[in-house]
Amino acid sequence: MSEDFKNKLKAYQEGHLSSEEQTAVEQEMEKMEAYQAYLEELVQNDSGRISTPDSKQEVKIIRKGKWKARFTTALTLLGFGLLATILSGIVTSLFYGWGENDRMTMYKDAVSSAIAISQPNVEARLSGDSHFFFNMDLHGNLVKQIGGKKSTVGEFSQHFLLAQPGLETKTWFEGDMEMGRFQYPGELGADSTREWNRLEKLPEGTVAEAFISFNRLFTTDELLALFKDKNLVPAWFAVDTGVEQKKDYVLYPIGFPSSPLWHADDMKTTSISETSQGLLGGSTVLKTRSSPSIKAYGSGDVREANFMKTLHLLQTYKPIAKKIVPFLKLDESIAYLEKNGVKIYGVVVTGPTKEVLKLRQESWISSALVGKVQLWNWEDK
Repeated sequence: MSEDFKNKLKAYQEGHLSSEEQTAVEQEMEKMEAYQAYLEELVQNDSGRISTPDSKQEVKIIRKGKWKARFTTALTLLGFGLLATILSGIVTSLFYGWGENDRMTMYKDAVSSAIAISQPNVEARLSGDSHFFFNMDLHGNLVKQIGGKKSTVGEFSQHFLLAQPGLETKTWFEGDMEMGRFQYPGELGADSTREWNRLEKLPEGTVAEAFISFNRLFTTDELLALFKDKNLVPAWFAVDTGVEQKKDYVLYPIGFPSSPLWHADDMKTTSISETSQGLLGGSTVLKTRSSPSIKAYGSGDVREANFMKTLHLLQTYKPIAKKIVPFLKLDESIAYLEKNGVKIYGVVVTGPTKEVLKLRQESWISSALVGKVQLWNWEDK
């Protein structure tokens, strides 16, 4: 064996060769292994097998070098994999979490808004987790207000890859959720006698949710004024968007909750300076965020402006809106509302069952549908 080849073997064993040189040495080693095997098979005499100590030692060195090279390559690949995972985690965190109004916050706002305007009296309470390789998950509970309490009625999750939303998953705890049905003014709908009778038969110590339809359109302030002296909570308003699909009832109602959907730029930041006492005394600045104040049975202009702002937000995040509310026609609805204003044709109310039943006597109500019913959890207004 030449000195040059021995030097190459040593460099190969130590992992100092280029990939082309490694390949050439491995080819030579394979030839030598074949020669050695052939000699050991053929060269035998009466004294027994020919001993070739130098050749055997060289073969051991070659085999050891080959396995060391393979091990080094595996470690290198593993190192590259770990580095790529760490870097992807850093980039993912920056992509979703950078800035005051980061992407995770904005995506969560868009998803919550899409659910709130398309699911009557349903609120999504979401949190988010970013993962390696540019993935993020939003998940949380779906809640309804029944009487004086908000109850969890389901779960929601949605996966994101960078800015692309995946399919959303809703799981309702009581099987398929009954879609709130409203009758549009002037349309012939189902008779509500059975629903009123159902409320009549429910016991005194219960609270109920009901989907109430009107025989005309109301502004937000007009509707809130009607409930000011009633022992009920108007929880969600069904809005005339000009594109409703109507059968015996509106197939896919769009509206907004009584509590506005405050967005990131609606929140007011207040700084409070506190001075601590003692040897290490100093000044600490605390920041709090608060939403605008509204009147319980007023501020209709604020509520309507917030609803329009929510629709414009979803217009900015159309891929999210399309995944969650595929039937939503944002452009047409916004154009119609900007021209005609926000008018309401139905409301979700909740409160004591017998108080809901009293609405049967109101001349402006055309129909009703009973939703969830629970045991008493109400404090009179």
